[in-house]
Amino acid sequence: MRRHAPVIVLSALALTLAACSGTPSSGSSESATDATSADASAGNGQEASAGGTLVYASGDAEPTCLDPHVGGNYPQALISTQYLEPLVGRDASGAITPWLATEWTVSPDGLTWDFTLQEDVTFTDGTPLDAEAVKANVEHLQDPETQSSTGYLAVEKIDEVEAVDATHVRFHLSAPDSALLESMSQQWTAIQSPAGIERGMEENCAAPIGTGPFIVEEWTPQQQVTLVRNDDYQTSGPEADHDGAAHLERIEWRFIPDAATRYAALTSGEVQVIDNPQPDSIVAAQKDDSGIEHIDAPRPGSVNRIELNSAQTPFDDIRVREAFIRAADPDPGIESLYFGTADRSASPLASTEPTAVSDAALFETNPKAAEKLLDEAGWTEKNEEGIRVKDGKTLTVRFPVSTNQSVAAEQSLFEQIQANTAAVGFDVVLTPVDLSTWYGALGANEYEAVSAPYTKVGPDVLRILYHSDGIVPAPSGYFANHAQLSDPELDAILDEASDTLDETKRAELYADAQHRILESFTVLPLYDQQNHFLVKGASGITTLGTVATPTFINAQLAE
Repeated sequence: MRRHAPVIVLSALALTLAACSGTPSSGSSESATDATSADASAGNGQEASAGGTLVYASGDAEPTCLDPHVGGNYPQALISTQYLEPLVGRDASGAITPWLATEWTVSPDGLTWDFTLQEDVTFTDGTPLDAEAVKANVEHLQDPETQSSTGYLAVEKIDEVEAVDATHVRFHLSAPDSALLESMSQQWTAIQSPAGIERGMEENCAAPIGTGPFIVEEWTPQQQVTLVRNDDYQTSGPEADHDGAAHLERIEWRFIPDAATRYAALTSGEVQVIDNPQPDSIVAAQKDDSGIEHIDAPRPGSVNRIELNSAQTPFDDIRVREAFIRAADPDPGIESLYFGTADRSASPLASTEPTAVSDAALFETNPKAAEKLLDEAGWTEKNEEGIRVKDGKTLTVRFPVSTNQSVAAEQSLFEQIQANTAAVGFDVVLTPVDLSTWYGALGANEYEAVSAPYTKVGPDVLRILYHSDGIVPAPSGYFANHAQLSDPELDAILDEASDTLDETKRAELYADAQHRILESFTVLPLYDQQNHFLVKGASGITTLGTVATPTFINAQLAE
């Protein structure tokens, strides 16, 4: 097995956004040019060739740890898809599919899950994939020292993992968990070598060891991660169109924060794949002569949204929350800034989730109604700047914005919402900050509004985001319930949905939960979490139906 130590080892992750930044993904793509198979062409009519180095340019924040067990954000999922694989997959319809586990059963009471593993599979360090390895991974996720957020929440109901024999592992749960398979399909619970884990966090953060089609060779912080082909790849993930190793020899995974620079690198041929393109670049790519393929793979779970902190003034009053939402008027901004690449949402769940429920009437713009609601809430006075005042306090809304997680178009949308809500008397203070400062603001409760991406497969994301338990920080320090919604009746619905294995009943409960969340006016849905990729000079790139991350198992370069 080939595995080289990275030249630089990074320290452990302090605080990372859970799944966040939380598929369907569709696993499908929309092409600006005709997307052909890896065997046929590599874009713009060119023949594909095996081998070579593909260059990927990411606009997401560079992870501080390549092990997605630590923290658990989307940039980790993006890159770890190339070297780590989960127990199960998920297709475009939401159905769970085999992966490292070939089959599974659950006891009638929902408390015991048995998984059968693929036989004769090894990690790239030669360690066998067996029941003991799965046990070590669950324990790693549950260990507070790992500082996991997303993975920790995914396995929190697992009381014990029993290695029945080499290829059979049994999960004993403290309570039924209808989302267990969805949770185990995510990159944040992907299975890695227990020997790799035992090296310690620092070394494992620098080069996690998995069963995937590529291996971490070298990480040069603030520049790139170099991945090399796993010549012994044998697990054939759900997107693989052939047996055995990937076609590519190497992937250079570069970090280029500026969107214009990434797009220029793509069009010049310096890189073959970019993520997070600006909406105008997506539109430009759809020209027939661009030679660029567009892959649209919205993330699963929750939508992009603004959440209002209901635990403190002024949004502890539902009338003020509704007033803000009635005044925000995001539709014109979404239309003008996104050029048709994003559709307005009226649901807390992504459109790719089969159980998503929408209620557009709750989000109709009505400034006069907003004015009346604020009057009723006692915000009747205004200062010289037109900002409402009550008991000597201004109607101020602190809104920290993570520049690492919010593209320029979205930040412009927030500025439009700022202006729209100012017209009825809100003082929205937008503060663009780096990721670390953003986490600090949330942890210190120094916010009244926030937009926080969160990626999680399936409707159980509602429990993570809106159950009162989500106000309590995970071991990483991150908490997911930014709306700080504390509703015992909602908690009961979400708990019941988590406990039931009846899919029909589960869907009904999640529908009830969504109505209750929307009617609380703690959430202003905007659009599906955007996940766009542009490809030029390569073919065979698809996205997984789990968390909508790209896979390069079939990828080939143009000759």
